[in-house]
Amino acid sequence: MASEAMGEKVVRILRHTLTETDLVRIVVIFSLTVSCILITWLSFSLPFFMITTPLFFIPIIYAVYFFQKRGLYIAGICAVVFQAIGYYYSFPDSLALVSISAEAILFVLIAAIITYFIEQIRAGEARYRTVFEHSQLGILLFDAATFSINQTNEKFAHMLNYSPEEITKKTVLDVLLTPREKSRFLERIGKQKTTENFETRFATKDGASCWVNLSWDHIDDKTVSCSVMNINTRKLAEKLNNDNMMKYRQLTESSPTSILIVQNGYIRFANPSFSAFLGYPAAEITGKNLATFIDPRDSESFAEFSSQWGQKLPSPLAKEFRFITKDGELRGGGIFTTPIRHLDNPATLINLVDISERQRLEERIHRDNEHRRGIIVTVAHELRTPLQPILGYLNLLISDPESFGIKDDAKKILERCLVSVDRERQIINQMLDLSILESGKFHLSCSEFPLAPLVKRVLDDGGYATKAELTVAIEDSVTVTADMDRLYSILEALLTNAVNYSKPPRKIGIFYRSGIEDKQHHIAIRDNGVGIPQDQFTSIFEPFQLVDGTVLSRKYERLGLSLSIVKKLVQMHGGDITVESVVNAGSTFTIHVPREQEVHHDA
Repeated sequence: MASEAMGEKVVRILRHTLTETDLVRIVVIFSLTVSCILITWLSFSLPFFMITTPLFFIPIIYAVYFFQKRGLYIAGICAVVFQAIGYYYSFPDSLALVSISAEAILFVLIAAIITYFIEQIRAGEARYRTVFEHSQLGILLFDAATFSINQTNEKFAHMLNYSPEEITKKTVLDVLLTPREKSRFLERIGKQKTTENFETRFATKDGASCWVNLSWDHIDDKTVSCSVMNINTRKLAEKLNNDNMMKYRQLTESSPTSILIVQNGYIRFANPSFSAFLGYPAAEITGKNLATFIDPRDSESFAEFSSQWGQKLPSPLAKEFRFITKDGELRGGGIFTTPIRHLDNPATLINLVDISERQRLEERIHRDNEHRRGIIVTVAHELRTPLQPILGYLNLLISDPESFGIKDDAKKILERCLVSVDRERQIINQMLDLSILESGKFHLSCSEFPLAPLVKRVLDDGGYATKAELTVAIEDSVTVTADMDRLYSILEALLTNAVNYSKPPRKIGIFYRSGIEDKQHHIAIRDNGVGIPQDQFTSIFEPFQLVDGTVLSRKYERLGLSLSIVKKLVQMHGGDITVESVVNAGSTFTIHVPREQEVHHDA
């Protein structure tokens, strides 16, 4: 059976596949071996001596050269046949027999030595060819005198979009892009027989530029070996980087935000905005320690902040500090830091935002708020003072109307007045409570206590069982750590809202929803009231904000302070309050209080 492979006919014999060339070589080896055997037999059979031993080296060397280890079989066969013929004709001459055995052994020994050296030579040649053909670098051999390309690998040919056959018809000078590149190449190769990292430009087949890095050495006086690295991508990236650097420099120079590069605490670069921020020229800033411009009151905080700049954090560090300008003025700056590398060393990129105006506005707002709270407290006290005797007189008149000659109609009018005055007193008290909470002067007194009895006390004191159908799901084992009086006020305010806003038949539920592994207590109060639109979930906790508007405000006699007070009290406990609601279906307010209490004294 025969087939074509690599342009040469292949013959399959049993399980072996042989090319026509191998088949011819086998026939030649076989013929030479048979000839050597016949000549040896003839030499031993004739009375005169013929040179026969060296003849066997011809087929042996031929076999091991082309077939390596398989050629040892031929050497073995020749040795056995030579020894058999010699023993046949020389027996019993012991000296002749020893000589014949030594010659037979020599056949195999010589064949083994030749096989070893041929394998070593071919292994080295295979390694060289593998490197040459599969190298990631382009490799070419060219004539030292004419620069004609003698041999090249496919990597170099494909680098310039040529086939290996096309590139070997050219010279190195032919593929250099410009006359200047040719001149530089000739100057370098004329001065240095060995060169590394010579950057130049080759021309591709279509005339495009390709940046390469050349390293060459002379193999001998006539041939130069040259490796070629394609650096076109790197050069394009460098050009793009340079263009980007120009853009970044223009952006940095014209940026209204101060930009600095700080290395080991010292300013290596500062844009004009930072110079204008401090009032110093750039020359007086570069090289200075950034800490020297920080207000001494912020020095310790800045030292702690700057010690974290070298750490790899998921988000940039940010903090606000006071800076001292050249004129001695204090200016606020918000610092945002990002780790970078500057001149191959770790550094920190700082964006500094001038917050002086914002701080001035915040201080003004703070003063205005303090002034507003002072007015509210003063007005509330002034309003509450005359209410006390009014409440006292009304209670006195209503409690004994006959002594004062009050008839039933007048009594009803007085009772309505009492309700209105009491509502006025509650509003004033809420305004005072809110002012105290906002001032930050209110402190909690936390203790551990069971939750269920507190809830029962709130329900009993408020008479909620007569106002609505109640459902309470709180286990007796649940204990919380909080300010008991403030938590009482929170629950009372939420239950009052739930009753006031529920629709008959009113159904109020109080549930404890925390799991064993939960880090917070979750206390939920649910009603079946008018509900709250989702877009107002946040605004209902702001002071004087009512979800129902002025109509319902008058209907339910509300001012819009209770939820704001509730939220501030919950936040002082380190927790939060959330709401879930469906309009005309009801609302659920949930208090979230940490199990391990972290008391917050500021509202």
